[in-house]
Amino acid sequence: MADVLHRPPAEQSTAELVQQAGEQLSRLVRDELALARAELTEKGKHAGFGIGLFGGGGVVALYGLGTLIAAAVLLLGLAWPPWVAALVVALVLFVVAGGLALAGRRQVRQAAPPVPTAAADSVRADVTVVSAAMKRGRQQ
Repeated sequence: MADVLHRPPAEQSTAELVQQAGEQLSRLVRDELALARAELTEKGKHAGFGIGLFGGGGVVALYGLGTLIAAAVLLLGLAWPPWVAALVVALVLFVVAGGLALAGRRQVRQAAPPVPTAAADSVRADVTVVSAAMKRGRQQ
């Protein structure tokens, strides 16, 4: 085989050229897949690290929100007894949580049923068209 690679293409038979092309194509596909795998691995590492940083930022923000809520209780505690201030802030938080829960429930109901109805309708239409074409073909 090494002799074939050193001969000019004009001196090689068609079978030899087809065999070389197949081997080269196979090598090319393997190399491209290896490159894609390496690239996706590198991007996956960056994405994982980024997601970790994003999650860490979210946790710190949650602590910041808790501190802000405590500050609101302390501020209201200057005007009212501290237990009333804490109760008012808790009630406001529960009202906000209830509103968010209702909005989330509404969104979930709009998503139900979890069946791709548009895609299913499209497939049904395709089947109908193909069936009609096959019937016409048999009748001719």
